[in-house]
Amino acid sequence: MAESVAFSKTADRATVYAELAPQIEALIADETDLIANLANVAAVLKEAFGFFWVGFYLKKGDQLVLGPFQGPLACTRIDFGSGVCGHAYSSRETVIVPNVDEFPGHIACSSASRSEIVVPMFDAGGEVFGVLDVDSDKLSDFSEIDADHLERIVGLISRLPSNPSE
Repeated sequence: MAESVAFSKTADRATVYAELAPQIEALIADETDLIANLANVAAVLKEAFGFFWVGFYLKKGDQLVLGPFQGPLACTRIDFGSGVCGHAYSSRETVIVPNVDEFPGHIACSSASRSEIVVPMFDAGGEVFGVLDVDSDKLSDFSEIDADHLERIVGLISRLPSNPSE
């Protein structure tokens, strides 16, 4: 079991993501519990990048329900189609929001959140079973670099036999 991750503290984001990806893959490869894996992925991303909030929302019934996260208190339930998380879930696409105050229907779980990226997670059948939500306290903190790498990380999680649809 890994107790730490190694990454270049002064490197650009693409480099850090590239360094983290194989470590995350190794970290979650032998664990069959989805919640344990999501908790560790959230911790790795928070530690490596210092994002304001990193966490997961999982589909339960007709809502997204808060799962493992790192950061301050969060909204517990989000309706499909509501806020950035609900929009990413319903649209089945990664959503980058440079300024959350300009996103129609943004759910303000914390007034300190300034920008956000949300990545849907797909099961083996192509259904969305949750989202990865990352918030920053800086405006325009996310780019296509984050989207590309976070989609790859979510892909690692989605391939595990422990996701809810398997």
